[in-house]
Amino acid sequence: MRAVLILSQELSGLKVNFSKSLLVGVNVQGSWLVEAALVLNYKVESIPFMYLGLPIGVNAHRLAFWDPLIKHINSRLSEWSSRYLSLGSHLILLKFVLSSLPVYALSFFKTPSGIISSIESTFNKK
Repeated sequence: MRAVLILSQELSGLKVNFSKSLLVGVNVQGSWLVEAALVLNYKVESIPFMYLGLPIGVNAHRLAFWDPLIKHINSRLSEWSSRYLSLGSHLILLKFVLSSLPVYALSFFKTPSGIISSIESTFNKK
């Protein structure tokens, strides 16, 4: 497997960062997974795990799944205090910068309607 990754690395010109790579096993014995991780120089991870900032292996229909996203939006809003921004700057921040955070997550997972209204109300409060 490592040889295939190195070959594809040479052919494509892209570099595989083995130190950042994870090995996640599904219906695989733990001992085999550990041995494979040692050979490939990967870290062993279990489900659920984070991939590109999104949790993988978690039920997206549960409201608790969306709590980190809502907290992230609220923390971003509190970092940029409105006293330093004009009204126009504040609207641009809300519409273009912060709205991209939920769009990224919403493009992967079906969202409960309560979460969408919660995100919209957060934007409207600020």
